[in-house]
Amino acid sequence: MTNTADSQPGFDVQVELDTTGLYCPEPIMLMHNKVRDMKTGDILKVVATDPATTRDVPKFCSFLGHELLSQQESNGRYLYFIRLG
Repeated sequence: MTNTADSQPGFDVQVELDTTGLYCPEPIMLMHNKVRDMKTGDILKVVATDPATTRDVPKFCSFLGHELLSQQESNGRYLYFIRLG
């Protein structure tokens, strides 16, 4: 799912993870650590600058049963909103 980066989704975000400046595999490793402390249904907002996250985050969600609610990109900045499954 892709939204324009100018529109901020109206999700009730419980946790935000900023991985700005980090490159594969660090953003995904940090996401794994963060979701361990969250519960099913919680919303995680991930901010990234690594273009590889456009591939890795959807695979992370699919593999672990999470729902990728929104994926946005603007000026080399990527935002993901994930509902934990």
